[in-house]
Amino acid sequence: MDFKDQLKQLSERIQMLKDQIQTEEATKTSLIMPFIQTLGYDVFNPMEVVPEMTCDIGTKKGEKVDYCIMKDGEPIILIECKHWAQDLNLHDNQLLRYYHVSKAKFGVLTNGIVYRFYTDLEAPNKMDEVPFLEVNMLDLKEGLVDELKRFSKSYFDQEEIMSSASELKYLRELRSVLAEEFKNPSAELVKLLGRQVYSGSFIPKVLEHFTALTRRAISLHISDIIAGRLKAAIRSEELEGAMSESIPPAEESVAPESELKEESKIVTTEAELEAFRIIRAILAKAIDVKRVYYRDTQSYFTVIIDDNNRRNVCRLNLESANNKKLVFTDAQNKPSKVYKLETLEDLYNHVDEFLEAVAPYVG
Repeated sequence: MDFKDQLKQLSERIQMLKDQIQTEEATKTSLIMPFIQTLGYDVFNPMEVVPEMTCDIGTKKGEKVDYCIMKDGEPIILIECKHWAQDLNLHDNQLLRYYHVSKAKFGVLTNGIVYRFYTDLEAPNKMDEVPFLEVNMLDLKEGLVDELKRFSKSYFDQEEIMSSASELKYLRELRSVLAEEFKNPSAELVKLLGRQVYSGSFIPKVLEHFTALTRRAISLHISDIIAGRLKAAIRSEELEGAMSESIPPAEESVAPESELKEESKIVTTEAELEAFRIIRAILAKAIDVKRVYYRDTQSYFTVIIDDNNRRNVCRLNLESANNKKLVFTDAQNKPSKVYKLETLEDLYNHVDEFLEAVAPYVG
């Protein structure tokens, strides 16, 4: 089993066990020790992993860090542990104190689910306040698996990790800034972009207007990027399908005549297919698009998850030129929200509702 599969298996274990874990000690035993083992270190070998290692601070004696990973008799990684439900933001000062009196170059603060990795990029022997790497075991990102692998016993190279830590730290912070700017554009960003299309003064009323426009432009641009990638994937699938059509099926079952008559009355329009592509692009933010299907009936066009009629995302009624509707349903499959659509692009105005509708099926 490769490293990625081991992490995935551990992630599934965490999801299954966490609600049964009541104490910090149980968190360490059930969640954190298996993580250390996944990195290739023997948690029962004190030459590799030292539990409760003393980190006396000045006159304060008896201070202990939960785990210290060793290499060639020297500490390389300190790990401070908290209960899985604890907010790590309340505990980073404790690790900072231990780091200051240790020779270890890396510190990890974790609750068994989130792992925050620190080092001393800003000042020698003083742990940075902001981690250069953060990994959520219940939301593993593809690119972070390789970064975690650098800390494994087989691949650990302090110089190599330090060379990438700075880039990771500032990249993470920039992504956080961008995420906030995309959500709530600052006046500086609005003016920067606005001055490229508007020559007037940015009085408060104009600034307010351009803030709304900037937020919408960002949302539409991101949706266009997702839609473009999705269309490329669809074209690839269609090409593969066209190639496979040249191979005749071994046997085809014949549907009853009544079913054939019913299906012959259903015509899936290009507008419905385009709406489906837009919705798939939106849902791609939260779920694998391969799980998104549609069902067409005489009454309405439905988007569902896992080809399961009970897992509705929404219904569409696009037959009428002047009365196109987007309908979200409740748990009993009854209409709960109904929106009129002027154009298919209006679907992008309901991103939050789409993501809310698909949330129960994520994971």
